[in-house]
Amino acid sequence: MEVKQLRNRLLQLLPQDQVFTDELSRLVKGTDAGLYRLIPKAVVRVNSEDEVIRLLEFCRTENMPVTFKAAGTSLSGQTISDSILMEAGNGFEFSTITDKGATATFGCALTGAAANRILIRYKRKLGPKPASINSAKIGGIIANNASGSSYGIRYNSYNTIRSMRIIFADGSLLDTADKESCRAFIADHPQLIAEIEQLHKETVNNEAIREKITSKFQLKNTCGYGVNSLIDFSDPIQIIQHLMIGSEGTLGFVSQATFETVHDAPLKATAMIYFSNLHDVSNTIIPLRSCQVSAAELMDRNALRAVEDQEGMPEELRSLPEGAAALLIDTSADDEGTLLAQMAEIEEKLAHIDTLTPIRFTTDKHLYNLYWNVRNGLFTSAAATRPPRTASIIEDIAFRAESLGDALTDVRELLVRTGYGNAVMWGHLLDGNVHFTVFPDINVPEEVEKYAVFMQELCELVAVKHNGSLKAEHGTGRNMAPFVEKEWGGEVYGLMKRIKKAFDPENILNPGVLINDDHEIFIKNLKRIPEANPIIDKCIECGFCEVSCPSKDLTLTPRQRIIAYRHLSEQAVSGNKKKDPVQEQLRNISYPMEETCATDGLCGIACPVGIDTGKLIKELRWQQNNRLANRVADTIADNMAGMTSLLRRLLPIPHYIGKSVGYRTMESVTKGLYRLGDGAFPLWTRHTPSGSKKIKRNIFPATNPDAPMVVYFPACITRAMGGPSSGYEEKEDIPQKMLSVLKKAGYAVIIPEGKDDLCCGMAFSSKGFRKQAQKKENELNEALLKASRNGELPIVCDMSPCLLHMRETLDKRLRLYDQVEFIHDFLLDRLQFTLQPISIAIHTTCSSTKMHLEEKLRAVASRCAEKVIIPENINCCGWAGDRGFFYPELNNSALAPLRQGIRDATEGYSNSRTCEIGLSINSGISYKSMIYLVDKASSGKS
Repeated sequence: MEVKQLRNRLLQLLPQDQVFTDELSRLVKGTDAGLYRLIPKAVVRVNSEDEVIRLLEFCRTENMPVTFKAAGTSLSGQTISDSILMEAGNGFEFSTITDKGATATFGCALTGAAANRILIRYKRKLGPKPASINSAKIGGIIANNASGSSYGIRYNSYNTIRSMRIIFADGSLLDTADKESCRAFIADHPQLIAEIEQLHKETVNNEAIREKITSKFQLKNTCGYGVNSLIDFSDPIQIIQHLMIGSEGTLGFVSQATFETVHDAPLKATAMIYFSNLHDVSNTIIPLRSCQVSAAELMDRNALRAVEDQEGMPEELRSLPEGAAALLIDTSADDEGTLLAQMAEIEEKLAHIDTLTPIRFTTDKHLYNLYWNVRNGLFTSAAATRPPRTASIIEDIAFRAESLGDALTDVRELLVRTGYGNAVMWGHLLDGNVHFTVFPDINVPEEVEKYAVFMQELCELVAVKHNGSLKAEHGTGRNMAPFVEKEWGGEVYGLMKRIKKAFDPENILNPGVLINDDHEIFIKNLKRIPEANPIIDKCIECGFCEVSCPSKDLTLTPRQRIIAYRHLSEQAVSGNKKKDPVQEQLRNISYPMEETCATDGLCGIACPVGIDTGKLIKELRWQQNNRLANRVADTIADNMAGMTSLLRRLLPIPHYIGKSVGYRTMESVTKGLYRLGDGAFPLWTRHTPSGSKKIKRNIFPATNPDAPMVVYFPACITRAMGGPSSGYEEKEDIPQKMLSVLKKAGYAVIIPEGKDDLCCGMAFSSKGFRKQAQKKENELNEALLKASRNGELPIVCDMSPCLLHMRETLDKRLRLYDQVEFIHDFLLDRLQFTLQPISIAIHTTCSSTKMHLEEKLRAVASRCAEKVIIPENINCCGWAGDRGFFYPELNNSALAPLRQGIRDATEGYSNSRTCEIGLSINSGISYKSMIYLVDKASSGKS
């Protein structure tokens, strides 16, 4: 079926905004974290079970394969398709907590991290804890039977899921928690039930098969189907439910699941232990299994070397001998006595094993986080230093405790012998589960063949020599499908093929994944990794960046922008198609690619290799700025005082009109002007600020001659538009409030000379005007050095985005503080606070997140208000400087969950005046600068 015809058919089933058939969407949405590339004919986003059923019935009727995708963090090629790709949409982001958190039901599109944030108030968490939990969604965690650093066999999805809702290839729905649904399903599917019962009977009655399955699943094992369900259960419904776990979307679609959650003890301790070799560290696995251990993370010498030169790493890493290894042990408890007893037991059980240093546990939060930073930075550092054009492939194997030392030695020797000696090895010791990285250049046929030989030898070593698991927790996918029979043998593999046939007789559900008779499928349809731009060349397309992106539900995510840019760059280099130059093509997709990117940098925090896609977008803006745009930017930069003065005079006018004719009428007119101008005019709303008053003085002395001094830099935004808007009780602007609080605290205040012309340069930088940004940065730098006596005095700024930019660009001697940070660090002890009887919501801006101010914001708010709410699933607000005025849909999309998230809050507070506009629009309450709350709740100490 042609793409155009397919689109028309799909539009009969689903709304237009849920069907994607354009070339860009099919390319970028059809990519996952694996090393394969297939382009779907259509991508369909579903938001309800009814939509899933309609789509599956269509695919079955038309004999069109369909693949399910949640977050696309899969590493083995599970979530790509050359047919129809079905995305789980926001309609599946729901949760229901029962039994005081002991059980919880989550929709398949909710991330694991979001689920755990909901559970934290009950001191509970999900059992599965994959490294991708911040991005991985419940559907993917179930589909791959993901586990992670917790004791995976005990707490994986297979052992913690209690019920689920499943939609099968024929469109039928089964709710395993509903007896009537189960009865009806059994009656309507006699052939499937009969085959399940027959498979169970054959497996249980065949001693050799039964023992093999039992033995194999004593390890973490996601290679092939979970055939352990055939012997663990006799009820066909329970067998079906557990076969779904780890089936990678080849048997049906799990729309929701109910988990038995795991207790999350609040007190934690950790120890970093060093060993001479991998054998010695492997000897700890058996004694540790008899202790109360939350995690035991193995790291080889290459892994430690990858992070040893990073800032803040333990000094001892550099002095470890060649061949050394480390073990990070974590234990937790509800009370101090129990925690101490657990630490002592672990030390006693490991006393007979040789270590390079004594075993010492710590409960110090700094050391605890330091040790985990070593572990968490391994993959990041290794992937960031890989050669250009190479793929980052993470393999995932498991061995029995008694053979772990020999097996790891063999794996290391294989890596060295096959040319991957720089591979970093780490793993979850309690499960004998080890990961390692290889970086083949899959653009070159010789390198692909080298990788193929390595994989064949690896599978022989793991599955045959050491009887291990070829895939412990990353799923089978296309990457390991040709080797499933090698691990399991012909008889069990035959059972797996029968399972697939029973559930999906037409083979429309994710064909080629998990069961595949093509022995070379693992080296076909490989992604090309071109050198496109140094900013993004290290990207491994894992998708960790996507969850925090404000445009993820509107246009593109950071991963998708990188994929698009790579694709255009490769086309330009290869010359395979007669296309316009890259810049021209980028202009053709400027709305999704550039115009709706917030360039907030949160993607860089989430990215395993630290890529800030916003930097690429700023570079593209710089390249596309023409002479006229630069002249306008020059004019604004050279006349900042005039521009802020003009805004101060203009901004009150629409508020005067709005109060006269009604804000609703006024907003109707301004929306009309916005639409008429097609974005040329900024969108005004009642929450757009009024103008600030001109600051006429530079010195505000304190009454005490010995008072501390501070330099206050009011940002150009707050000097121009820092005034109140609709919903404000106060009439004072932000600078007035800041001066009020500083006066209460007994500070003498200095405002830099020439303040009206000063700007941090961020607004210019974000639009790609580099020259103008640097000019303003230099001017501000000189003024602040003079005002602060070359950095002797602290400097406070009232806009967190500006403050972050100042920290990144100005003289390092300057002691720069955001308003919230300065209040927290300097003013809390100098003010008398009266707790206000109000419920408030607070928002941590992107810049505050990057400066790690979340806890300080919460602490300041908690000194002022009785109830402080932090809305869940809110990251960047999407206002993005001035984007909210011209692209309000970005702000609306980013803050879609906010209105529900504020719960009973009646006021909102943050530390960026522009962000507060969008927060007010999308919450239904008025958001203000935190300085308003502090001023209201505080008084000076006598």
